[in-house]
Amino acid sequence: MAMDEWEEEDFEESWDGQTLARMLGLAARKRLWMGGFLATVTLVAVSDSVFTYLKKLVIDQAITPGKPESLVWIFALFATLSLLQAAGVFTFIYLAGLLGEQIQYDLRRSMFTKLQELSFSYFDRTPVGWIMSRVTSDPAKVADLVTWGLMDATWAAMSIISSLVFMLYLQWTLGILVFLTIPVLVFAGALFKQRIIRQYRQVRQINSKITASFNETITGVRVIKALGREENNLHEFQSLTDGMYAAGFRAAWLSALFLPVVQGIGAVALATVAWFGGARAMQGTISIGTIQAFIGYVTFMLWPVQDLARVFSEMQHAIASAERSFSLVDSLPEIVDRPDSADPGTLRGEVEFDHVSFWYKEGKPVLEDFSLRVRENESIALVGPTGGGKTTIASLLCRFYEPRRGVIRIAGRDYTTLTQKAIQSRIGVVLQTPHLFSGTVRENIRYGRLEATEAELEEAARVAGADEFIHRLEKGYDTEVGQGGNQLSTGQKQLISLARAVLAQPDILVMDEATSSVDTMTEALIQRGMESLMTGRVSFVIAHRLSTIRRAHRIVVVEEGRIAEIGTHAELLRLRGKYYWLYTQQFRWERMRELDMGSVRGLLGAQET
Repeated sequence: MAMDEWEEEDFEESWDGQTLARMLGLAARKRLWMGGFLATVTLVAVSDSVFTYLKKLVIDQAITPGKPESLVWIFALFATLSLLQAAGVFTFIYLAGLLGEQIQYDLRRSMFTKLQELSFSYFDRTPVGWIMSRVTSDPAKVADLVTWGLMDATWAAMSIISSLVFMLYLQWTLGILVFLTIPVLVFAGALFKQRIIRQYRQVRQINSKITASFNETITGVRVIKALGREENNLHEFQSLTDGMYAAGFRAAWLSALFLPVVQGIGAVALATVAWFGGARAMQGTISIGTIQAFIGYVTFMLWPVQDLARVFSEMQHAIASAERSFSLVDSLPEIVDRPDSADPGTLRGEVEFDHVSFWYKEGKPVLEDFSLRVRENESIALVGPTGGGKTTIASLLCRFYEPRRGVIRIAGRDYTTLTQKAIQSRIGVVLQTPHLFSGTVRENIRYGRLEATEAELEEAARVAGADEFIHRLEKGYDTEVGQGGNQLSTGQKQLISLARAVLAQPDILVMDEATSSVDTMTEALIQRGMESLMTGRVSFVIAHRLSTIRRAHRIVVVEEGRIAEIGTHAELLRLRGKYYWLYTQQFRWERMRELDMGSVRGLLGAQET
């Protein structure tokens, strides 16, 4: 899917606190850790205000000498608070690390679980890059905000509150004057907040598209190089990065502007303390230590805001990430089991498509009023032109999608009354492009039935025709297949995929172009394995190579979402209709290819002579 054809969900509206509450809810699952974290942050923040007050006492004691033992008491309190503060810093950093890892784990697990539940339609319309960005990078940003962002917020709040309390205690009139600067700081923060988060939301959207572009470029590198598309891809990528750079630049500019605004407001507060405090000190109504304490408290009120200005952009970035992560977690599958759905224990029996209609996009039907009854143990071959609806029939049978109209029945029951697991765990699917997981040959075959014994696994490989080539591999069944099975040929991957289906012993079998990408010898092996697997169960075989379906009980020609012809191979040839035309055209093409290959071999032989 081209990235410009997909639009990510818009999060441009101002967040109302629900996102932040959900993020904090992730940490609330570890209440003891969270409580200890907040308590130690509060202890460290309040101790700074106490230190400032103790400095005030020391200065006043030095200017107006009193009892020497009072200084000893002050210094003892200094030492005790220093030890407590050091212990508090260690504790909240340690707990922040634990909470951060737990939050990432919980959020990634929620998203991964949701991805297992979502219907195929979600993956049809959502680029892989978007999903990868949500699962990999966003949880870390969310965890940073909940831990370090929460630490900054708590520290700032406690520093401001404790500083105000001490200032009001020391000189309430001067304390009120300083307090009046706080609403100005809040207003400035609110003014900048929405502008900054808007830019970072745009950065996250473009970043998702860049991730998807990387994914498509890496997975399609052979096609890109074969068609000489490098320059075009570079231009497309440049366009995306230019947009991300522009949005990031605007966010950085706003963040940089916020800091001087805060510093300017702080300068006004300090000037107020110097002016009024100095005047009162000259009148003898306030001590020098008190003025010094006020300057310290004003700093304690302002530096948390300045520090928040430094991390503010990261906090907005994290909120944008959280919105997207939660949008994935909140996604609802289109196909949901009914409350009364059941697992019948087996799917053996007839399969019926009863006036089924289906479309992926409104107004573009793929199947129209499609009806087909497949008897128990019958094999059905689906043939016809590309785009006729053959693969859609298989997808509907597997309940990857559900009919828009009509009913599909399995063993006489509407299959929507059965659980999805009951259906999909008993339907074996062998695809045109087989997918293997990273690991060994043994592990990939065992994926069909995890509890299978070693003897059953090897028997499945033998029945599928894979046993012979597996034994020729350097480590046999313990050979690593590589990512996606890239260490094996397409034919070998298909044989392993077939062995996996044999091991699963499904009640219904679906073969979707299983032999279209392999050579003639491998096709013969796969064909033997298919025939063995098809015995005694309902089977649907989709094939372009008509030679592979001659033995099917019935052949269905599907054209434009409808059944054009149906019958045995011999019946359809006698009919001389669409199947006859498809078969003879393919026969001619294969015959011409054999003649061309024979001519080439003859020419090469003559040259050698």
